[in-house]
Amino acid sequence: MNAAAARFLSPSEAARQLGISAKALRLYEERGLIAPTRTPAGWRAYGPAEMVRGAEIVALRGLGLSINEVARILRGDAEMLGRVLAAHEVMLEARIWQCGDSIAKVRRLRTDLGRGKMPPMHDVIGAVRAQSPIGVAFDLPWPWGGERFELRDIKRLTYIVGPLGSGKTRLAQRLADALPDASFVGLDRAADGGAAVLARLDADPALKARVAASRAGLLSDGAVDSPALTALLASLEAGDGAILVIDMLEQGLDAPSQEAVIAHLRRRGPEARPLFFLTRSNAILDLDAVGDDEAIILCPANHSRPICVTPVPGAAGYEAVATCLASPEVRARTEGMIAWRPR
Repeated sequence: MNAAAARFLSPSEAARQLGISAKALRLYEERGLIAPTRTPAGWRAYGPAEMVRGAEIVALRGLGLSINEVARILRGDAEMLGRVLAAHEVMLEARIWQCGDSIAKVRRLRTDLGRGKMPPMHDVIGAVRAQSPIGVAFDLPWPWGGERFELRDIKRLTYIVGPLGSGKTRLAQRLADALPDASFVGLDRAADGGAAVLARLDADPALKARVAASRAGLLSDGAVDSPALTALLASLEAGDGAILVIDMLEQGLDAPSQEAVIAHLRRRGPEARPLFFLTRSNAILDLDAVGDDEAIILCPANHSRPICVTPVPGAAGYEAVATCLASPEVRARTEGMIAWRPR
């Protein structure tokens, strides 16, 4: 097809065909991932080549990769692609193992049936459902009115979002109390420059080695080494099996570090423990990159009951979530600030 016959799309048309928002498409352009042509009037236009590149970006983002990782792969970074494929292979192998284990259980049950033995119903349920979903239910604390809150199928990653004063920290602490074997990780995790964390790592060589390995991977992905990053990794790599509820995942991290951290969390295998974390950063919660095994909880500004929000424009709560998020640069500039109107 020659250039004259090729159809060029507007940003809104291109975004719709790619299944993303026009804002995400503009972000990819700003990061140098895609370069639309310009009409004689100066408008952006996306032809066949740009749409192919756009589809590649969307597919790579669908693997949970950060924009930095996608950029490196598209530039031909073989080392980065190798790490991504290795992580994906581990995830696929874990799924195969789970399926194989379920098949073996079903075969044993069929053998028992063939011998006239009726198996216990809990064995049947365990065989047909490889992993029972984790759920939690409790009465909401103040500032709510004691309404019942329930999560029936907890995802691997759950974002807790809300404006200042919406009660999201209290919800997070209540979740940590109600969830089985859960632990709340507060903002004091890197206090005293991380001295307490370093002492903890020195006392636990195995944990120190795991943190060092994770930190090396994050640094190669563009993260910046800091006490905040080390403290976060120490909590994530503790290996005690607890479900973590983390207050402000982005605390103390710059934009590249935030992107590297969320990509790292998305690459964990299907057997990884669920994580809950508060955030107000659009580098942590990119609404265009939320996967099937991720969920969003919104604490509304008017203290109405927290709700789960589907990351689709037009869904209930979507715009409220979007307005809570800001870039890491804006979040750093406004950290600790409280709006005040003089009398």
